[in-house]
Amino acid sequence: MNIRFLDPARNELDDAFNWYEMEQSGLGRRFLAEVQSALKRITVFPDSCAVIAPGLRRCMTRKFPYSLVYGIEKDTVVVVAVAHMHRTPLYWLGR
Repeated sequence: MNIRFLDPARNELDDAFNWYEMEQSGLGRRFLAEVQSALKRITVFPDSCAVIAPGLRRCMTRKFPYSLVYGIEKDTVVVVAVAHMHRTPLYWLGR
């Protein structure tokens, strides 16, 4: 299964990485490893995560307060948002 990030989701991933890396060297890389782990879970079991809107699911990271909001288009996981769980909910709905 392929993975595609919408531009806003890619920007959120980059921003979170940079923030964590500024907080502590190596923490950004651990964050990316958590995102990779979540992406692997999604590609192996795409229907296993909670449905949060029509056509969209949420996969939580395990060690960081982030989730991947995604949909499935044919054989592609489309990541709509890399959402911080303590910020404005559902801000990504218009994407």
